[in-house]
Amino acid sequence: MSNKNKSPKDFPKYIGAIIPLLPQIILKTGWAFLRFKREAKKGGIIFYRELIDQKIDKKTATELTDIYLEGSKVFQNILKFRH
Repeated sequence: MSNKNKSPKDFPKYIGAIIPLLPQIILKTGWAFLRFKREAKKGGIIFYRELIDQKIDKKTATELTDIYLEGSKVFQNILKFRH
């Protein structure tokens, strides 16, 4: 078996294969991001309610919920890792 050497001439073929898929990729990624944010928000509400049910004061519960939701801030976390 021989390995085919990939030349720079093949690069346009790959680009040409990817371009038609871009709208689908963008839509699926956007939809997944929106679902993730919605689920994080629901989780934050449940977390806050559980803290209140455990007799934690509202100020502390709010602060803890903000810390809990910090992980769902995708773009801010990406920017933190870039620096």
